[in-house]
Amino acid sequence: MKKRVWLTMLDKDEPRAQRLYQTVTQYGMEADGHFWVDDLEKMAWSGPLQTMSESGTGMWLIAGQNDSLARPETLYGLSMLALALQGRRDLGLPIVVHIPQSDEPLILPTPLAGAELLDQEAGLGPKLTARVHMPVPEKELEYRLTVHPLPGLGQWMELGPPPGREWAGAMLGLDQGQITAHGVGPAGRVPQKTILEYQMQGMTLESGDQKYTAWAVHNALSASDSYYVQVQGMPRSLLFGPLPEADTAELYRLQLV
Repeated sequence: MKKRVWLTMLDKDEPRAQRLYQTVTQYGMEADGHFWVDDLEKMAWSGPLQTMSESGTGMWLIAGQNDSLARPETLYGLSMLALALQGRRDLGLPIVVHIPQSDEPLILPTPLAGAELLDQEAGLGPKLTARVHMPVPEKELEYRLTVHPLPGLGQWMELGPPPGREWAGAMLGLDQGQITAHGVGPAGRVPQKTILEYQMQGMTLESGDQKYTAWAVHNALSASDSYYVQVQGMPRSLLFGPLPEADTAELYRLQLV
């Protein structure tokens, strides 16, 4: 079975898209993809999620210009798509970012931090072939985090402990944007009914030079349980993890933009 490379073109550059499609297919892989749409209100980033989640998809190739990856809306959408994929594929999906060479270092948001950067079209085919067939290394997870785009209900973050660990409560904070609902239920799917134990809303926290507004619950969570949080707007950063006890906190920070 041929591996599928999913191509995300950040700019509507049809000649370049055609060249990349030809490169992929000439080296024995299938090619599919789309032109990126920046529309966070309609969660346009989620359009290819179903196809990209299928086991036949072996790589996500993101191609664009340097200024394409400087747009906050684009980075946020790419981060949401990466988080959604991580929640649906146990071993994740290899990501390659193909942009022109630049004197400025490219700093990607946390969900894309493991991407391989390729700035030349020469030799691209063999590099993609090697990457798509490379085994995805298993990682020891410290937490579970994904996002669910629900038409009419917005985007819901799902977080919880990894297998073998338990949390005595959970919290999620945003540096901007707004939390509008939360609850606890079985892992994997936003539940219709949720359970709350000693919920807290509007807590203020600081991490480094960033301030966060957080919601939390005291529900005990195992790997089969998750904390679900409805998020509106475009937070640039998340602060989350098990509910801090006393003065100790084991929290994680993700940059989304």
